[in-house]
Amino acid sequence: MKLAGSDASRYFARPDPKCTGLLIYGADAMRVALRRQQVIAALIGPQGEAEMRLSRIPAADLRKDGVALGDASRAQGFFPGPRVAFLEDAGDALAPQIAAALKDWRPGDATLIVTAGNLRAKSALRKLFEDHGSAVAIGLYDDPPSRDEINVTLGAADLTRIEPAALTDLVALAGALDPGDFHQTVAKIALYKWGDPTPLTPIEVAACAPATIEAEVDDLAHAVAERRFSAVGPLIRRLEGQGVQPVALCIGALRHFRILHTASSDPAGAASGLARLRPPVNGPRRDRLLAQARVWPLKDLETALGLLVETDLALRSSSRAPAMAVMERTLLRLAMMRR
Repeated sequence: MKLAGSDASRYFARPDPKCTGLLIYGADAMRVALRRQQVIAALIGPQGEAEMRLSRIPAADLRKDGVALGDASRAQGFFPGPRVAFLEDAGDALAPQIAAALKDWRPGDATLIVTAGNLRAKSALRKLFEDHGSAVAIGLYDDPPSRDEINVTLGAADLTRIEPAALTDLVALAGALDPGDFHQTVAKIALYKWGDPTPLTPIEVAACAPATIEAEVDDLAHAVAERRFSAVGPLIRRLEGQGVQPVALCIGALRHFRILHTASSDPAGAASGLARLRPPVNGPRRDRLLAQARVWPLKDLETALGLLVETDLALRSSSRAPAMAVMERTLLRLAMMRR
């Protein structure tokens, strides 16, 4: 049986203990590992591994001993309760051994959990689980997590009191970060809010969010748009030290000033222009962009965009001028406009 979307999310949260086995596959090893941890914890509970009700079988061991998976599923532990036999990093070459374990499975045996990398549509391993009457196959792709998946992650961290704007920011973070980074961020927020009964705010989300290079490029664009010219040089030096190229800085500044131009040119006002952006801008970043759009005349924004486009062309040309110096000069000119 093949599951996807909301059906797959519900299965991960509440797997059927009578199910023979589950195949989780996908190109992103972190996504697969997180889902595998979730479903195993749901089957055997938080103490299952400590009570030796989880058997781990590396793929290399199954290649050497073809019946290792079947033996692990039938082995009885010292502690009572449901059991799991987990096969890691499987591939199509192990399909015959896994098929034998599924065929010999009987009620009361351990649930078979198999993880694999990216599998083609005609994969023997996928076909084995998808065509089995009591086994499940779930593929994980690079799509942003759904709202249900995000709610499950937040609920597991006991983050239930969240302001709507903060929840919007968390959804945006989930789409921007890798699954592992997002889980670590949620754990950090949960630790930050430990013992605090007040709802989670956007400011607290921003304080706990990881500082990425993209965020620092945004900080540079904010400094230019807010005319804080004294901050431009130090920010450029820091980004240059991290290996960021001048073209990337130019693209970030162009994106930022295009947002301001879109907001300022809206007939209904800057707030209406920001509301129409896709993806939407929310929280403290929205307030900051709105304040910048209100102090930049539309004519100046058009001049800024023209200057940035010229700089982008110069950076991509065969000019022998030092590229980072050209970029810094442009940003300083923008930050000092109308002074």
